[in-house]
Amino acid sequence: MDIASLCTRLARPALLLLSFAVTAGASAQAPDYPSRPVTIITPFAAGSGPDAVLRLVTDKLSRQWKQRVLVDNRPGGAGFIAIDAAKRAAADGYTLLQLDSEHMAALPYLYKSKNFVPLAHFDPIAPLLRTPFFVAVSSESKWRSMADLVSAAKAQPGALSYGSWGVGSPAHLGTQQLEQLSGTRMQHVPFREVSQLYASVGAGDVPWAFATLPSSQGIYKSGKLRYLAVAAPKRVPQMPDVPTVAEAGGPPSLDVNGFVVLVGPKGLPASIAERIHADVAKGIAEPDIRARFDTFAFEVLDWSPQEIRRQVELRSSLYESLVRRGNISLD
Repeated sequence: MDIASLCTRLARPALLLLSFAVTAGASAQAPDYPSRPVTIITPFAAGSGPDAVLRLVTDKLSRQWKQRVLVDNRPGGAGFIAIDAAKRAAADGYTLLQLDSEHMAALPYLYKSKNFVPLAHFDPIAPLLRTPFFVAVSSESKWRSMADLVSAAKAQPGALSYGSWGVGSPAHLGTQQLEQLSGTRMQHVPFREVSQLYASVGAGDVPWAFATLPSSQGIYKSGKLRYLAVAAPKRVPQMPDVPTVAEAGGPPSLDVNGFVVLVGPKGLPASIAERIHADVAKGIAEPDIRARFDTFAFEVLDWSPQEIRRQVELRSSLYESLVRRGNISLD
């Protein structure tokens, strides 16, 4: 007779009692999620594009979960104010964090003294969106293609300027990538305000800048801005007349975009992470959110948590090389 059979014969009542106690204890410790309000911390200011998207998603989650889902805006400190607050939270699904690809992939190299290793502190949960970047110039610019821009940069090594919304921003690093692929050097002009950046590009004060549709549409619709190309493998349906960088005579492999995801403190139970992932995907799939996404050329992503991790690792490798190439530091 094996040990299991012997235990069953000799101690069946005790085992049944123990089984009941363990089951009851597990039920008490793992109630249906969520049983109370959930807070999502974001490093983005209220009214910003990522904040607006997050509020659309939290509204859907609140309806699905029949619990309040609160947005806690903690801008500033390059994102570390929000990051540090989320790091201190329990890994129980009741405190989540919204981050973009720059936070996940660039901050570790821009702020080496912080010793921030995103995937060591947070578990990826769900993707929110990806947005392509366009090459924006003044509507009066003599450039008509990426080939024109690259030729001008080669004719003035280190002198042709471009704008971005900050040192180490995706637009700054994207231009580092363009320089690397095209064999050019340009002069970076960082701005504090996105609105000032595109106003300056529209006025011709700065020759060009990378731009997303939400950040530049106001100036574009005023007729002061033109898009030379989209730095993506294919054209964007919302702007079908804008060619890709490759079609416009630029480096074929240039792909500049930003993605936004939800993460949670390290150690989040798999069952809770799966629930959040599924419900976020369900909310984003609803027609009203899809319509808003389409307005801004946001791409809906079907990434699993494992794919988010892979994409972060790929982007980290790219940003590490670009930060090193440009000798960029914010320490």
